[in-house]
Amino acid sequence: MTADVWLPIPAEEIEGLPEGLRYRFWNGEEEFPADPAECAFYVVPYMKPSALCVRPLPYMRSLQVVQTLSAGVDNVQRGLGRMHPGVRLCNARGVHEASTAELTLALILASLRGIPDFVRAQDKGEWRAGFRPALADRTVLIVGYGAIGAAIEDRLAPFELARVARVARSRRTTARGPVHPLTELSSVLPEADVVVLSTPLTPETRGLVDADFLARMKDGALLVNVSRGPVVDTEALLAELDSGRITAALDVTDPEPLPPAHPLWRAPGVLISPHVGGPTSAFLPRAERMLADQLRRFVNREPLRNVILTTGSSAEA
Repeated sequence: MTADVWLPIPAEEIEGLPEGLRYRFWNGEEEFPADPAECAFYVVPYMKPSALCVRPLPYMRSLQVVQTLSAGVDNVQRGLGRMHPGVRLCNARGVHEASTAELTLALILASLRGIPDFVRAQDKGEWRAGFRPALADRTVLIVGYGAIGAAIEDRLAPFELARVARVARSRRTTARGPVHPLTELSSVLPEADVVVLSTPLTPETRGLVDADFLARMKDGALLVNVSRGPVVDTEALLAELDSGRITAALDVTDPEPLPPAHPLWRAPGVLISPHVGGPTSAFLPRAERMLADQLRRFVNREPLRNVILTTGSSAEA
């Protein structure tokens, strides 16, 4: 097989890439590295704007695979309609679970135990003792129970929780317990002390956390968003935060990046991190191993991993 592969990581830095392919380095630069019409396997630049990521897609007439380096694929989905049928879209399942789950746990513990307040007090030389909520004996609801949701529960397991509830698109049973469908979300939501959002952004989940969702959360509950900003209605969240009824820890926001004057920065009871669930020291080695494996499968005409959809087909993998 002779075909162009566009990589946002220099090919010489990735161990185990198969021979017989032409590797082109492109990480979003203005100039394309070669004729896009000859690209058969496109690895989308990581943490780049959606408009940049989809820019070459209309010209990629030989394209067979689009591989993201993110768990979500929402940054390229708007470009799929301009592509020919039969292109497989793959996500980066297996790359981000550990890092995102680590951050989720950090956000939960920091918010409950008041770490941001301690840091501010330290800056002023103030000793602010007192009682804070613990994670032990609490109920945690994970909304979006895929690979990342399961990794989050793995890390919650030692913390002596009262209960973990799980919600995903469809009902199923796991080794840890049942997963409720989205249609039952309203019945489990009022019981949760901590609500973790780890769902992909889809038409079904966009704006899922609206005024009604937030009103169903119990008083004093913590909302943690490590999914995508538009899953949450920002105006509705601001209203609840301003009332002091709930708190939030957000790794993602809508809009994003959050403008300096945005009221979410100054809302009471909110901890914000700048979308850092994925970019850690764990990212690059895992991404490189995943790419080497996918490209070996591509060359050998073996089934690819993590196929989300195929253009021109309504079926999902």
